[in-house]
Amino acid sequence: MTKQNEIKIFEDKKVRTVWDAEQKKWYISIVDVVAVLTDSPNPRKYWSVLKTRLKAEGSQMTTNCSQLKMQSADGKFYLTDVADTEQLFRLVQSIPSPKAEPFKLWLAKVATERLDEMQDPELSIDRALEQYLYLGYSENWINQRLKSIEIRKELTDEWRKRGLKEDVQFATLTDIITKAWSDKTTKEYKVLKGLKKENLRDNMTNTELILNMLAEASTKDISEATNPDTFEDSKQVAKQGGHVARVARKELEARTGKKVITSLNAKTALQLKPSVTTKKKKK
Repeated sequence: MTKQNEIKIFEDKKVRTVWDAEQKKWYISIVDVVAVLTDSPNPRKYWSVLKTRLKAEGSQMTTNCSQLKMQSADGKFYLTDVADTEQLFRLVQSIPSPKAEPFKLWLAKVATERLDEMQDPELSIDRALEQYLYLGYSENWINQRLKSIEIRKELTDEWRKRGLKEDVQFATLTDIITKAWSDKTTKEYKVLKGLKKENLRDNMTNTELILNMLAEASTKDISEATNPDTFEDSKQVAKQGGHVARVARKELEARTGKKVITSLNAKTALQLKPSVTTKKKKK
């Protein structure tokens, strides 16, 4: 199934979710839901005990729930119990909590928001803005990031018109563009920034984002102008588009004496923000 991991927020607590595009439904981490409802210091143990009890009672909840890989606090992905929204409504009934009713309302909203976004794409932009702000990104960076999403979509739309395949071929072309402008493959770029499964663009600086956007926008424009017939032709276009941004990068580095491609990632950058904010408040 086509899946997309996302973090949802309920009362300042993170709830890991996965969107299944084929079934058009959310799968949500049960342990995270237990943590929200119980404030337990060990929600995993709480769920283990509850699961045993439900199984003894003959509940279908424990037999029907699935497992999917979700990112843990250590940055690695582990299999964890998940349930769709319908199953979670039943699970909430088994957990005595004053947060049960507000959580149900929140869950109902989550269940419909993706379908709403399909009807009105602007909603997804608004929600992305809210989430980036919550995570601590600056408004200037967020504006660049949202623009990069728009440019990326224009490029992938162009590739679809050429009949290219979304998985392997899209990834190959993206790698070619990245290598052409940054002198690093996508994998090498992520290694430099100390990333594993994290999104590379979410860990770029403003300048890196701008140059990546220039590379992708140039690739799209060249493709529209030259009408590549084959995948091999599109590879050449990707190199040309990336080269446009590479020239800009080299010129900027020559004038500033600083490397554009850095090891700075979002985790490192955002860790600096609280101390800065605290200092401002004390003044």
